[in-house]
Amino acid sequence: MPAVDKLLLEEALQDSPQTRSLLSVFEEDAGTLTDYTNQLLQAMQRVYGAQNEMCLATQQLSKQLLAYEKQNFALGKGDEEVISTLHYFSKVVDELNVLHTELAKQLADTMVLPIIQFREKDLTEVSTLKDLFGLASNEHDLSMAKYSRLPKKKENEKVKTEVGKEVAAARRKQHLSSLQYYCALNALQYRKRMAMMEPMIGFAHGQINFFKKGAEMFSKHMDSFLSSVADMVQSIQVELEAEAEKMRVSQQEFLSVDESVYTPDSDVAAPQINRNLIQKAGYLNLRNKTGLVTTTWERLYFFTQGGNLMCQPRGAVAGGLIQDLDNCSVMAVDCEDRRYCFQITTPNGKSGIILQAESRKENEEWICAINNISRQIYLTDNPEAVAIKLNQTALQAVTPITSFGKKQESSCPSQNLKNSEMENENDKIVPKATASLPKAEELIAPGTPIQFDIVLPATEFLDQNRGSRRTNPFGETEDESFPEAEDSLLQQMFIVRFLGSMAVKTDSTTEVIYEAMRQVLAARAIHNIFRMTESHLMVTSQSLRLIDPQTQVSRANFELTSVTQFAAHQENKRLVGFVIRIPESTGEESLSTYIFESNSEGEKICYAINLGKEIIEVQKDPEALAQLMLSIPLTNDGKYVLLNDQPDDNDGNPSEHRGAESEA
Repeated sequence: MPAVDKLLLEEALQDSPQTRSLLSVFEEDAGTLTDYTNQLLQAMQRVYGAQNEMCLATQQLSKQLLAYEKQNFALGKGDEEVISTLHYFSKVVDELNVLHTELAKQLADTMVLPIIQFREKDLTEVSTLKDLFGLASNEHDLSMAKYSRLPKKKENEKVKTEVGKEVAAARRKQHLSSLQYYCALNALQYRKRMAMMEPMIGFAHGQINFFKKGAEMFSKHMDSFLSSVADMVQSIQVELEAEAEKMRVSQQEFLSVDESVYTPDSDVAAPQINRNLIQKAGYLNLRNKTGLVTTTWERLYFFTQGGNLMCQPRGAVAGGLIQDLDNCSVMAVDCEDRRYCFQITTPNGKSGIILQAESRKENEEWICAINNISRQIYLTDNPEAVAIKLNQTALQAVTPITSFGKKQESSCPSQNLKNSEMENENDKIVPKATASLPKAEELIAPGTPIQFDIVLPATEFLDQNRGSRRTNPFGETEDESFPEAEDSLLQQMFIVRFLGSMAVKTDSTTEVIYEAMRQVLAARAIHNIFRMTESHLMVTSQSLRLIDPQTQVSRANFELTSVTQFAAHQENKRLVGFVIRIPESTGEESLSTYIFESNSEGEKICYAINLGKEIIEVQKDPEALAQLMLSIPLTNDGKYVLLNDQPDDNDGNPSEHRGAESEA
């Protein structure tokens, strides 16, 4: 051990400048030691604090490992092995927490406490003795100054004695304090070396103890466990790399597609359209009215579910009902100079929602899907097959098929005033089966043009029927009565959509109506014509009148006596048509077939037409007319209920636009 510098105690009483100079060196060393000790104590306290934090952290870690099982991950299937492994690790961390707690206690006792004691005891003692030595030196200087001022001429023995005693007491006190101070400074040179090494000895012993106990605790049973966990992690890493490579290849394949995939309307010329859809999903723009004349368009995700059109905003958990599609109609419309817009109309004829697709293909597929759903195809056992069958019309247009496979016994009421013999059985009018089916060329001339819209628009009828009256720009309806309807014994309203009309060569058989239906639907499918004009068909005992549902203005009027044939389709019950015989200016007569789609069954429209024609026949005979009206049952409100009226709801009330009623 090297020699230690010391202050000489025998020099304390003399208190020479050399002694004072040496004392200042010791005092400077003590001050430096105090500063260093404070910094060392802060570092050791930080180590102890970190160890305490490690105890708390391992405790929290153990709780979090156990909490993994309670997280209810949405994609947590197959995590049983991970959960059991984490449970085992939680036990290991708990055992480590015990060791960390013990190490923290040992560091507090053997590392932090000794350095605190050194600072509080030894360094504080030196600082206190320094202050006492300074006070004693000041008192000694004052007493020596007082003794030096004693007079020489008027010497007073008593005063001299008192001042001498005061100087002796001050000198003794200074000598005592200097001796104690010197001894403390000399001892500090040894104590500082001990104080620097003892805490580190405690720190080293604590760490060795910790690692030794940890090795004893885990070396026996942790090796195999850690090996199995490492193997499991390695297998997961291999699966991850394989999946990452697969995703990378898929990503390259997806990005290598043609640029047309990203273009909204790339195949506008000849899109591949699936017309047999019974469900559809995708983004559409929904038109919302925000004011009297202002609108906004919102891009939302739409999908069909059964007979409902659902809408799900982005970020929503589930979709909401937007429109019931059963028995509704859909048609392409022009709206605000936007492309690919279509409108869904409710069964009661009210305008529904207007949507916009992003491409021609999407627009037509949505229209086809909604049309298929509105026919309630989804309720059948094999909806896909039914949809394909109903849309085979486009393929049949190129083959000479004379009818839609008419059944031998038809439930559709029809009338052939020239060649058919009528029978009345179970309140149904059934025509006798024809002996042979005519060819298509005998019914309709090849290349006959088809008209897909009503002959005269409603606005032109407004000008003709109202003269110079101003049209209401907001589309509000106006009351308008029809004189012939007021005097009619029969007045029945049906909601229909005009599909098309064409000239025919004969009206001797209902086959001409079926052939016209086939050609009209085929032409619509081939030329992608989905727009249909919706009207109210009023059947009276005098005429058939097509009325605009918004303006209540007549679009077309046919005398009931000019209707020579009428029939409903045997399979698609909503299709109905009739043949009109119109005299020409040349004296000859022309025949035209009109095809409609109805919200209700076509048989009801046919029955209403047949009843109107019977009323015309018996109007001249009051008894026969009374007998005819008595054969029709009455409702509670005095209205005549036509054939096939059935209640559609649970309360027994006829549903709207389905029951056919007449008033006498």
